[in-house]
Amino acid sequence: MSPDKLVYMANQIGRFFVTQGQEKAAAGTADHIRKFWEPRMRTAIIAHLKAGGAGLDPVVRLALERLPEAKPEAGRQQAPPQ
Repeated sequence: MSPDKLVYMANQIGRFFVTQGQEKAAAGTADHIRKFWEPRMRTAIIAHLKAGGAGLDPVVRLALERLPEAKPEAGRQQAPPQ
């Protein structure tokens, strides 16, 4: 699915929740995307966010940053400095 289509869909979800205030809207949007979007869609929208997130509404950006896919891997260790 194209990034433009994913942005459109994510923004629609965010607009549904926006009347609840920014915090609840972000939480509701993140929850909806986590529950109902397939992993490939979530991966693609997170990649779009990391590439600048053109077209994403502010509430949707906040929601996407909360998804587990957007967070650095917890078990990943950095290489020691040389």
